[in-house]
Formats: sequence, structure tokens, C-alpha cells
Amino acid sequence: MSLKLPPLPPLVEPAELEPLLSDPAVLVVDLCQPHTWERLHIPGAVHIKPFELVRGIPPAAGKLPPVERLNALFSRIGYHPDLHIVAYDDEGGGWAGRFMWTLDVIGHRQHSLLNGGLHSWLKEGHPIASDVPSIIPTSVSVTIQDEPIAEIDSILATLADPTVKIWDARSREEYLGLRAGSMRNGHIPGAVNLDWVDVMDPARNLRLLPLAVIRDKLRRLGINDNDSIITHCQSHHRSGLTYMVAKLLGHRAKGYHGSWGEWGNNPDVPIESVA
Repeated sequence: MSLKLPPLPPLVEPAELEPLLSDPAVLVVDLCQPHTWERLHIPGAVHIKPFELVRGIPPAAGKLPPVERLNALFSRIGYHPDLHIVAYDDEGGGWAGRFMWTLDVIGHRQHSLLNGGLHSWLKEGHPIASDVPSIIPTSVSVTIQDEPIAEIDSILATLADPTVKIWDARSREEYLGLRAGSMRNGHIPGAVNLDWVDVMDPARNLRLLPLAVIRDKLRRLGINDNDSIITHCQSHHRSGLTYMVAKLLGHRAKGYHGSWGEWGNNPDVPIESVA
């Protein structure tokens, strides 16, 4: 396949995407909940159920699925490395961001997040469909790239490194250990907390806040412009969005796919809490 890729930015607006819906070089991927997908979606979009992106085995249910499952998933949606992939969801970008992280993990860099996802698309009058698009499956064999992935050992090795910051995307209550989610509750030592919902703008149909505003929020938390970022939540779902935000801001970013489901259930790693 040899396609002329459109000059799409990593954060794309609905008005930029609509003229490209029939472009064979663009693959639109819907990460909405199945009941939403069945009722309406962007014309031509292929659907991935959110649970297909995670291993689903407790306590670290959000870990990356095995390669065999990834091969089957990407084959089913007609994936090809020459495509530019645009992803969206119906919740502000968590699952779409998780899919963007998965694309980075398999080495696919030509991708964009639809700003505001289905919310901005619908509320601003762009076309919708309810039919199931015809997909020609492809033969896919992915190779896992380690660079976007954070693991327990790599996090422990950077806890004393002032140039690596951990961005905890959970709620303030989870971060402080006031809400039970694992065997142990609290946060990774030194992690800073900015809830994933606090990078969204409800007044603009769940688009991201202006990047300059988010950058200022992170600076006030001690994340400097040149710092590397490791981000997580409970299952690396919410932190799919913060991973994308970190990249959009120019940070070297990793997603901790084990997240608090793994860390909080491991008695051998350090935690901080107020509870």
C-alpha cells in the first residue's frame, strides 16, 4: 500500500477531519462504548471495544494484551502501517488516548486524537452514521516497542531522578489514599496529581484546555518543560489521555500500564498517603 498521507496534526479538530472521511489514507477508529457505537458514530469509523485494549487480568487488569491479541485486533480493523489513524471516544479522550499509546507501543507514529471526540463532533453538527462499515481484514504482525512503556522496575529506578516526574491522573481522593482501590492506597512517592478531567474543557465540548493552560498547571505542580513524564491512573485508561497531553506538550512520555492496580497491590513497593 502506498498512500499520500494528509498533513494532520496530532490533535485534530472535527472541521479538519470531516473533509478526509473518504480519504483511503485515513483510518478513523471509534473507541466509544458499544451501545453508543451501535446507535451513532463518525461515518466509516471502525469500532474497537475499550476492553480489547487491556489484558483484563486482575490486579493489573489494564496491562497491554499479549501480542497474539494485538495482532488479531489490528488485523480485524484493516490496519496498515501506511495509514494515518484518527481516534476518538465518547468520554473526553481516555480510551482514545489509550489507543494512541498502543499505537506508539507497536511503533505506529502517524496518528491523531480528535479534540473533544464524539462530543465536539455531534454538538457541532458533523455527519453521523449507524451502519457497520465494510472492513477488509489485513495480516498484521506487530513488534512491541519498549520506549512508551513504564514498568515497576523502571519506575523504581527513576524515583530519585529529578528530571523524571510521575503524573498521577486519578482523583485527588485516590491519590491521597482516601478512596480504596487496591490492597494499599495512596500514591507513588514523589508523584504529582492532576486529575485527567482537569485537562478537559466542558465549555468547549470536552476539548482539551489550551495547551498553554495545561502546561502552566503542570509547572505549578513541579513538572518542568524538559522533564520526562511517566503517567498512570488505576488501569492506564484515564492516563491514556494524560499520556497524549504530555506528548502534545513536548515531553518524553511513558505510560505505566500496570498503574495503581499493580502498584497498590504489590506489598514490596513504597507508597505515600495521608490515610
